[in-house]
Amino acid sequence: MSPYELNCISRCGALKMILADNEQKLKENLVSREEWMKGDKKGSCLFGQLPIFEDGDLVLYQSNAILRHVGRKHGAYGKNDCEASLIDMMNDAVEDLRLKYIKLIYQEYETGKEAYCKDLPNHLKPFESILSKSKSGFLVGDQISFADYNLFDLLLNHKVLCSASLDSFPTLKSYVDKIAARPKIKALLECENFKKLPINGNGKQ
Repeated sequence: MSPYELNCISRCGALKMILADNEQKLKENLVSREEWMKGDKKGSCLFGQLPIFEDGDLVLYQSNAILRHVGRKHGAYGKNDCEASLIDMMNDAVEDLRLKYIKLIYQEYETGKEAYCKDLPNHLKPFESILSKSKSGFLVGDQISFADYNLFDLLLNHKVLCSASLDSFPTLKSYVDKIAARPKIKALLECENFKKLPINGNGKQ
């Protein structure tokens, strides 16, 4: 089987984690910030955004559409329609927080970081509550889903932003440690090629 192909400007952490955890090959084409700012590549993208993900003849844009596609293909989208709907709900909640994070990174990094980190516990509490009630240690059901990879990636980003972000959330801290210890994810996180990539496209973090 041909590997998946990805054109990206930053880590795309959640996607790479779900692929690595399922032992899927990925051909990665990293677009430099300088190349992206020239505009030619941006003009060729359907919505003027990266990443671009290719699965054979299927070409996908939009990070969450890509995650859902990979989740469906590799058993990370729940065991039935009810679980799938709950996973969608959880992922939407993760994305609500990611949008706040992206606004900080791209618009308010120099002026808003302190206030953001101070308010962050209010946004982490719901996830702590959900996971503290989970028998499996995952967001939905008894197995990992694409929403877990997405939350895990975002929590890692927040640990870089605010090193003490999980200190008051023992369940979230255990959750991060548990997923980070999965052998294929552990190998990815320790890979120099992964670590040297910027977390965000503007080079912040």
